[in-house]
Amino acid sequence: MLNYSCILLLIISYFGFGYGYFITVDAHAEECFFDKVQSGTKMGLMFEIAEGGFLDIDVKIVGPDGKIIYQGERETSGKYTFAAHMEGVYTYCFSNQMSTMTPKVVMFNMDIGESPKDQGDTSQGTDDHNKLQDMIKELSTTLTGVKHEQEYMQVRDRIHRSINESTNSRVVLWSFFEALVLVAMTMGQVYYLKRFFEVRRVV
Repeated sequence: MLNYSCILLLIISYFGFGYGYFITVDAHAEECFFDKVQSGTKMGLMFEIAEGGFLDIDVKIVGPDGKIIYQGERETSGKYTFAAHMEGVYTYCFSNQMSTMTPKVVMFNMDIGESPKDQGDTSQGTDDHNKLQDMIKELSTTLTGVKHEQEYMQVRDRIHRSINESTNSRVVLWSFFEALVLVAMTMGQVYYLKRFFEVRRVV
């Protein structure tokens, strides 16, 4: 039976298939990333726009044969999973070509599952060992999902904090403007009433 240290190492090895990135996509620019996988491999893309403009971007996933697997326009966040239909290099692209001058900060994760040939060989292990491997895979998948959710929560918290700070600044500025207008109107009314009731002496 495997000990706890071996189980932990296996979990870490499975857990290492997920990658998280922060990138900046300039205006009129496109950033692409590549993964080479075998046919049948499960793949996934999760993304969130952290900063910039209206928090939207164009997303595209292209297969090795040039076929567009997924395409979205002006999306703020998303999650898309699929199985590789053939062996080769898969391309993930984030396009900010619709923006005239505002760069976008994108946080995304690319999850690469196990290829079919990497599955455990039943002839070399017992049923208990295979069940343990299945449990470890399920646990690693759950841990990866929790990690990604934490990252997205951090990004959303940063976005909401930025919106709150911007709104608070505008409210403060508007309050100062209203106070200045009120003081000016009060002084104008006092001056007008003083002139209205002023008694002019004729010499």
